[in-house]
Amino acid sequence: MNISSVGNSGIGLQISDTRSMNAIDIAMLKKSLDVVEENGDMITQMMERSVNPNIGGNIDIRL
Repeated sequence: MNISSVGNSGIGLQISDTRSMNAIDIAMLKKSLDVVEENGDMITQMMERSVNPNIGGNIDIRL
């Protein structure tokens, strides 16, 4: 039995696990960024509506 090959396979497994975890972390960060951007857009729309909340609610007609 070659001891060095056993040690190397363990290191290879750790590197693979680390890469997998990094890929998962990056995917989660991207999703979080998407959610933050969507929330920012919604807040912007809410603020725009709050400035003139009654715009378009009434029509002035004179006969």
